[in-house]
Amino acid sequence: MLNNMTDCEEGEGAPNSQGDGNPRESSPFINSSAATDAEKSLQYDAKNMALFEEEMDTSPMVSSLLSSLANYSNLPTGSKEHEEAENNEEGARPSKKPVKAPQLGTLMGVYLPCIQNIFGVILFLRMTWMVGVGGVFGSFIIVFMCCSTTMLTAISMSAIATNGVVPAGGSYYMISRSLGPEFGGAVGICFYLGTTFAGAMYILGCIEILLIYIIPQAAIFKIEGLEGPEAELALLNNMRVYGTIVLSFMSLVVFVGVKYVNKLALLFLACVILSIVAVYAGVIKTAIDPPVFPVCLLGNRTLLSKGYDVCAKVVDMDNETVTTKLWRTFCDSDSLDATCDEYFNNNNVTEIQGIPGVTSGILAENLFGNYLEKGMFLEKRRVLSEENADSPPPAANRYVMADITSFFTLLVGIYFPSVTGIMAGSNRSGDLRDAQKSIPIGTIAAITTTSIVYMSTVVLFGACIEGVVLRDKFGEGVNGNLVIGTLAWPSPWVIVFGSFFSTCGAGLQSLTGAPRLLQAIARDGIVPFLRVFGHGKDNGEPTWALLLTACICEIGIIIASLDAVAPILSMFFLMCYMFVNLACALQTLLRTPNWRPRFKFYHWALSFLGMSLCLSLMFICSWFYAIIAMGIATCIYKYIEFCGAEKEWGDGIRGISLSAARFALMRLEEGPPHTKNWRPQILVLVSVDAEQNVEQPRLLSLANQLKAGKGLTIVGTSVQGTFLDNYAEAQKADQSLRKLMETERVKGFPQVVISSNLRDGTSHLIQVGGLGGLKHNTVMVSWPRNWKQPECHQQFRNFIEVVRETTVASLALLVPKNISSYPSNGERFTEGHIDVWWIVHDGGMLMLLPFLLRQHKVWRKCRMRIFTVAQMDDNSIQMKKDLITFLYHLRIDAAVEVVEMHDGDISAYTYEKTLVMEQRSQILKQMHLTKNEKEREIQSITDSSRGSIRRKNPPASRSRPSVDEGASVAEQPEDESVAVSNPKQVRLIHGKNASATSASPTSPAPPGAVPWTDSKGAEKGQSAANPEAGKDLFNMKPEWEHLSPVDVRRMHTAMRLNEVITKKSKEAKLVLLNMPGPPKNRVGNENYMEFLEVLTEGLNRVLLVRGGGREVITIYS
Repeated sequence: MLNNMTDCEEGEGAPNSQGDGNPRESSPFINSSAATDAEKSLQYDAKNMALFEEEMDTSPMVSSLLSSLANYSNLPTGSKEHEEAENNEEGARPSKKPVKAPQLGTLMGVYLPCIQNIFGVILFLRMTWMVGVGGVFGSFIIVFMCCSTTMLTAISMSAIATNGVVPAGGSYYMISRSLGPEFGGAVGICFYLGTTFAGAMYILGCIEILLIYIIPQAAIFKIEGLEGPEAELALLNNMRVYGTIVLSFMSLVVFVGVKYVNKLALLFLACVILSIVAVYAGVIKTAIDPPVFPVCLLGNRTLLSKGYDVCAKVVDMDNETVTTKLWRTFCDSDSLDATCDEYFNNNNVTEIQGIPGVTSGILAENLFGNYLEKGMFLEKRRVLSEENADSPPPAANRYVMADITSFFTLLVGIYFPSVTGIMAGSNRSGDLRDAQKSIPIGTIAAITTTSIVYMSTVVLFGACIEGVVLRDKFGEGVNGNLVIGTLAWPSPWVIVFGSFFSTCGAGLQSLTGAPRLLQAIARDGIVPFLRVFGHGKDNGEPTWALLLTACICEIGIIIASLDAVAPILSMFFLMCYMFVNLACALQTLLRTPNWRPRFKFYHWALSFLGMSLCLSLMFICSWFYAIIAMGIATCIYKYIEFCGAEKEWGDGIRGISLSAARFALMRLEEGPPHTKNWRPQILVLVSVDAEQNVEQPRLLSLANQLKAGKGLTIVGTSVQGTFLDNYAEAQKADQSLRKLMETERVKGFPQVVISSNLRDGTSHLIQVGGLGGLKHNTVMVSWPRNWKQPECHQQFRNFIEVVRETTVASLALLVPKNISSYPSNGERFTEGHIDVWWIVHDGGMLMLLPFLLRQHKVWRKCRMRIFTVAQMDDNSIQMKKDLITFLYHLRIDAAVEVVEMHDGDISAYTYEKTLVMEQRSQILKQMHLTKNEKEREIQSITDSSRGSIRRKNPPASRSRPSVDEGASVAEQPEDESVAVSNPKQVRLIHGKNASATSASPTSPAPPGAVPWTDSKGAEKGQSAANPEAGKDLFNMKPEWEHLSPVDVRRMHTAMRLNEVITKKSKEAKLVLLNMPGPPKNRVGNENYMEFLEVLTEGLNRVLLVRGGGREVITIYS
């Protein structure tokens, strides 16, 4: 938990945190700002600490650490500070006193608050009804399930609460720090909503007790004389009006003086305990002297007590038979010969005892459930009655009837709020003397006590009270008395007033705790739209949060039905408890080093069982509400994930991610991915300027368009220097990469290496990028700009080395040319083409890349065209058919065109271009040769003079050595060379005979070095040479005679391909083209760049592609 009290809590107290910015937690640990530098330096003055004086800023002495730990306190901004602030408002504000250490123990700090919060309105208003409807057996199952759920949750909560110091925040703090900000925020808000609706439920219970059992005459909407839906609507309207009034009054009390709420808490608790004691006393009394609470039955139907004065049809008075009020209720007159209700005539009136007592044996009759439909009569079991099915329905104001349709799952949803409140102890963790000891003992003891009370009352209610009375929710058959009050001793009013005050107190507690919970979430800064609720009054009171809480609570008041509100808050509490269990299970299974709870009586299986029970109860209560609650939590989770502040709290979800990542990486090591799973995992090589800013930001745009957020993307750059001297620059470059990746929405990782030179740094990135099986398979590097300039010669040398290294490493290579002209992620092409020039097969990269690009909205409207080149001996018609069939099997929609390349003569312009290229290479040699390179050049000339005789041998491979590694010069104006050449197409030497031309004696190739070609191609060209070709040399200029025939042939090919590509794809939005391989030796680097320059001349956006040596696309499913 050390991390929980240092930098991980920046959202709760750091200056850069969201919310009101008030520090809420102090830290005694490393980097704490509590001690000044002067104070720290004094700690190291002793000679025994001289070795560590250089680390005084980061490493405190053990003695100072222990002293800080001993004095560490973290009291919540709550009632105590509020009381002190109010008291100080009357006079001058005194000097700030040190905060007293918390003094609450287990009994006062945890046990009694939990008892007060668990015992509530459901026990007094719905417990007897639940036993009557569900039966003793069914009710016992419900109570056992709910109490088991809370007990298992308390065990998990105890493990989390004892795993270090739990600051103020209670359950929200535990869940958020164990499961991360996303789960913490989602479940925290659900817990807040549950607490708020609990306040509404308590207020509704308070109004129900007031209007039905204490002052029925206070009803604004009169119920007398109304029947059915009209009476129900009048009751709900009364609840809404009085509920709103009470809510406003309670909110005002909370706003004005929280200290009054806290001072009255003990009074409210005393009311709860006194009421429960009165119930047990009444049960004991029933065994000795059962109270007299008669219930009148007509047949087997329960009659409304207000409908009769005497439980009889007629009475004898002065030797005269007189009709009663009950007779007048069912008959049209007072006379004995009046016309009466048929059921009234056929059945007798009987009076039974409503509370026969614990020794009466009524338990057997109440053992099983008696679920009712809405509007059904409350009928006594085992009593027969005569009923005519054809008789008209009786009036609703004569009998006690069921107000709602009841079933088992409804009872679970209504009852579960009566076991909530187990978090009351953890919510006061800042006030406890020893939270790690008090929370487990107090909470588990409170749950054990309440569970015993609930289970015993289920049995005792069934054993003492008549079934029809138990099912009488509002006591209409027992003179409007509270049913549980009829059992109490010495008077029903003990329960009535006790339950009234306890519900008032619980409502005030909810309105006090819910705003503080919302304020804690807001101050964490993880939910951006809640930040305003982190502010409050000067003393920290959450004014805005209280206002929002009152508004949400009003929604429950408008619902107005206690039976409808209870399942709603059950959902939110169950979800909270479910994630408490999940947090404990994850921490236990992951075995993180910091998981060392003092509470040892826990197990991951118990936590999973508790989590399963919570999830089951959610859907048992109401699948509809469960889906809504989970939907709300999911929306909040995704909102925090995309828009919320990033927090590192050392949570379990991060541990799961690490474990899952390790498992996945180990699985990837088992072998390369199948062709069907292949996707470009891109290493984007970028360069940074002196300010460590990326010079080619559009590379990341292109990477994003290729990836669409899928797969791996590594953005790498290198910083020149040494690790010790340039670490700060590397960190700055890393931040620059992260910022740009966030701007371009590139999902991946930045990687910065420091190397003595940029060439080695790039090589290191290619070699060590990625981890295990999750490595890049594609490298993206920008085309070097201004590579012909002398000062930029190192750029193209590095570029060619990257091409060589990717070839050796079997990595695919993407080289976008003119990267600055590529579209950003915000642009849209409404039309156009993506042209693919498929010259050689590279494993299918050229087919796959346009498909991936068209998945992005930038390129979605572009159509795909595929061009392939046919030679003289190819059947172009058949090639087109085969290509169309191939694309059909690949499921790629593209237009197909086969371009025929006829053998043509090499033009004079081609020779001039080659001559300019060779001259540039020679000049470059003279400018950039080092001493050793000059020696090698002299040796090369010597070797060439010795081999002058062998030049006449046709099989010998000859080519003019090109520039040495990495040289470059300023490009000479091509207009001059073009001016010298003949613009007409001069028929000189056929391309296949070009290699037969004699080379200059001064430009032989070193032994074994054949620049950028293989010996087979040269031999083939020479073997096909025409012996008479030398006779055409009279048309050649003298300087052309020394040109390398291989270079001339390559220049000719580049120009021919460029001519065809420019003609077909001049207006294309993007051209994808096979990238020729680099020279195998480092001779001819400039020529290679020149050939690529000529090949792509005149095209706006070109993407040169080299495959990685494996198939990346398949026709199979």
